Amino acid sequence: MARPRPSRSSSSFLPFLLLLPARHTLALLVAVAVTATLPPPALPYGFRNCIEAAWDPGFFRCIQRYLESPGPAVSDLPPRTYALNLSHNALRLLPPASFARLPRLRTLDLAYNRLQTLAPGAFDGLGELSALDLSYNRLAALGDGVFAGLGNLSSLWLRRNPLGSVSPGALAPLVNLRCLSLRGGRLEGLGAVAEAVKGLGRLRTLDLCCNNLTALGPGPPLPASLVNLHLCNNSLGGLLGASPTTLRHVRTLDLSYNGIARAEAFAPLRLRNLSLLHLSGNPLDVFRLLEVSDVRPHSLDFSGLKLGEGGVEKVCQKLKGPRALRRLKLQHNGFQKMPNGTLASCPLLKELDLSYNRLRGVGCVGTLLRGEQQRELEALTVEHNLLQRLPSCWTAAELPRLANISFRYNRILTIGPGAFAYAPALRVLKLNINSLARLDRDALRGLGNLTELRLDNNLLTDLYQGSFVDLGSLRTLNLRNNRVSVLFPGIFKGLASLQTLDLGGNNLRHLASRSLLGVPVLSKLYLDRNRLLEVRSEVFAPVQATLGVLDLQANNLQYITQRQRQQPPFRNLSRLYDLKMQAQQPYGLKVLPHRFFQGLVGLRSLSLSQNKLLAIPADVLQDLGQLTFLTLADSSNGMQDLPDGVFRNLGNLLTLDLENVGLHSLTLEVFGNLSRLRVLKLAKNELKTFNYSVASRLPSLRYLDLRKCPLSCTCDNTWLQSWLNNSRVQVVYPYNYTCGLRHHAYVHSFDTRVCFLDLGFYLFTGTVPVVLLLLVVPVVYHRAYWRLKYHWYLLRCWVNQQWRREEERYVYDSFVSYNSADESWVLQELVPQLERDSFRLCLHHRDFQPGRSIIDNIVDAVYNSRKTVCVVSRSYLRSEWCSMEVQLASYRLLDERRDVLVLVLLEDVGDAELSAYHRMRRVLLRRTYLRWPPEPPAQPLFWARLKKALRWGEGGEGEEEEGLGAGRRGEKEEQA
Repeated sequence: MARPRPSRSSSSFLPFLLLLPARHTLALLVAVAVTATLPPPALPYGFRNCIEAAWDPGFFRCIQRYLESPGPAVSDLPPRTYALNLSHNALRLLPPASFARLPRLRTLDLAYNRLQTLAPGAFDGLGELSALDLSYNRLAALGDGVFAGLGNLSSLWLRRNPLGSVSPGALAPLVNLRCLSLRGGRLEGLGAVAEAVKGLGRLRTLDLCCNNLTALGPGPPLPASLVNLHLCNNSLGGLLGASPTTLRHVRTLDLSYNGIARAEAFAPLRLRNLSLLHLSGNPLDVFRLLEVSDVRPHSLDFSGLKLGEGGVEKVCQKLKGPRALRRLKLQHNGFQKMPNGTLASCPLLKELDLSYNRLRGVGCVGTLLRGEQQRELEALTVEHNLLQRLPSCWTAAELPRLANISFRYNRILTIGPGAFAYAPALRVLKLNINSLARLDRDALRGLGNLTELRLDNNLLTDLYQGSFVDLGSLRTLNLRNNRVSVLFPGIFKGLASLQTLDLGGNNLRHLASRSLLGVPVLSKLYLDRNRLLEVRSEVFAPVQATLGVLDLQANNLQYITQRQRQQPPFRNLSRLYDLKMQAQQPYGLKVLPHRFFQGLVGLRSLSLSQNKLLAIPADVLQDLGQLTFLTLADSSNGMQDLPDGVFRNLGNLLTLDLENVGLHSLTLEVFGNLSRLRVLKLAKNELKTFNYSVASRLPSLRYLDLRKCPLSCTCDNTWLQSWLNNSRVQVVYPYNYTCGLRHHAYVHSFDTRVCFLDLGFYLFTGTVPVVLLLLVVPVVYHRAYWRLKYHWYLLRCWVNQQWRREEERYVYDSFVSYNSADESWVLQELVPQLERDSFRLCLHHRDFQPGRSIIDNIVDAVYNSRKTVCVVSRSYLRSEWCSMEVQLASYRLLDERRDVLVLVLLEDVGDAELSAYHRMRRVLLRRTYLRWPPEPPAQPLFWARLKKALRWGEGGEGEEEEGLGAGRRGEKEEQA
């Protein structure tokens, strides 16, 4: 097996050992010796943009990786790659030799990209490539040399490209090409394409549908090997430019939807060799065509030709001949009715297809066909119609015994009694996708040779006993997507050969104990998408010896306790090998009862996804020793971790899907016995690590998905980092695993050096200085206390001198913030008192700069003044501008850590009034303020305190409060 990444050698490990301390080296060597005695763990590998198929080594999918060039995808792929899917990306250009490092590549899918150009030699080195898909891109032209080196290519798809031209030499290197599809392009003539493919001697199929072709020539003849030519959905109305030999080698020709109206356009062509001609959707007189051309009637597909009334009889007249007709297709003809005897003049038929019409009723099959035809008809298909009633074919002598039931159903949507009684040779009957609402109990009488019956996608509500009693050879019965709500006991009596029964998509709520009586060899039973509330073991008793597949998904099964009230429902199905129970409605299974799967000793596949499981008992999977596939995906509903021993008997398990089940950890008690497990999907869980102990017990593991798990980049995951860089197990996109919520750190490359550091040394070097400091500080304090205090006062004096120097940068000593209602007090009392002592005051009516914004003036006033004096009154509290001035002064106080705010309370404002102004209240609670005394004897003291507050800075805040004796609201008031 090729290994993209070499494993670490022992020589690279020795230098690391030499760097460690001796005691750590010894411990590490002991750990290595112990690890060597354990089973060797599976070593992983991974790719940056691709996933290798778990069960198909060499097949890589690189889908939806938003790649703009193929380099990032193929750079780390091994040379053994044989299939590569790069679809659904953003590729724009293929440079030369884009895939040269993958010489064994045989299949390459580049569909659904944005390719506009293929460089010459883009596929150099792909000599073994046999299939190339370039569909759904933006290629407008194919130049010479783009397919150089693809001599082994047999299939090339270029569908849905805006392809307008193909160089004559573009396809020349493809000498082994057998199938070429240019469907959905913009090619305008067949001649240019014929020039490009003329040298392809092995070309058998050419698809040019949905282009802009208007002519079949001029140009060289098509290769003689070409037998299938598709020209549908073009504009070849007149078949211009065609020569008699243009289509002489073609066996299958599709000219559907080309607007061909004149039958004479076919006259010059040699079409005698055609085995099948499609002309659907052309306004063409097909009978005139058969007269003027050499087209053989048996080679013509009469579907979609709007044959009209009486057209079927004319077709039958044209098809008359000595040999039987294998198949007659009359699809898309718009038939609304099929009268009795319509097909009586046709030759003997094996298969009759009336699908995709508008039939609301079909005459009795016995009267549609004559006696010889009835004995030959083996397949009747009437899909995608509007069938409401199939009448009875019984004669008047046979009807009396049914008089009490049959005539009641003439006006309802029903299949009458004996509707197919005169077609005993029928082997296949398809009546699906119609409007049939009732199946008469005798409707299918006489069809003893029928092997396949399709009644799906109708409106059937009831099935009656004896309805299938004559169908002893029936192997497949499809009743999907009807409205059946009850299965009566013995309803399937007589179906002795039935192997597949499809009842999905109905309204079944309960199954009676004898519902499946009469189908002794049933092997596949589909009951999905019904409304089943429970399943019981008695229901499956009649088929317990043969049933192999049971589909119960998307029903209404639900359990709320782990204790079973009944016997395990599958206890007798020892031959069942595939059981589907996912997505139970509306909220999932919730709980699995104890021993719920008891008896399923042969089960190999079990699907329990999308069930929102709360709990799984440890013994629920105990009997599933042969299980190879198990999925519990998308069942996260609080389950968190699996119980110990839940997988202990699953020694043969190969694939385990636990995506999004809420796992928090992986333990040996859960995963220890999965020795043969090859595929493990753990994406979208809460895992922080993938345990080494678990990895060592999974020796067969080859595929591991940990996407979208919050793996941690801690020392516990150092082994995981080295494990990701080796090779044996494919880890899906290992280079995309981020460290938890840190989207810029990755598990494969996080720094692990700290995990090997001697932490004791670093702790010692960090704690020694702290201990020494704690020892030195008391000694210094005891011996040099007064000397230190002296230097402390010297430092304070130096700081005060520095502060006084900074005062020179202020324009004003104080900015006075007040309301206009208090202007008389400010101008008559405050300003004269302060300016008399040489204080420089900033007043808004005097010092604000005219023409500037008010806010700008306020900001300048606050920051150009050493202090801000706020004259607080009731009018001040109601002013928005005053509130802004206080707020700006508070911001400055917090920003500069200086005592810049002085509050003067002009009026006695109570707490009740102050509570509405929370910002001012907070300031008054935390700042010292001055109260204006109305008594004249007390006013000199007030002015002295105010001047002292304006004169001193933050260095004297303690003295200021002590000397001023100003008020401060209490601590209890602040808490309130």
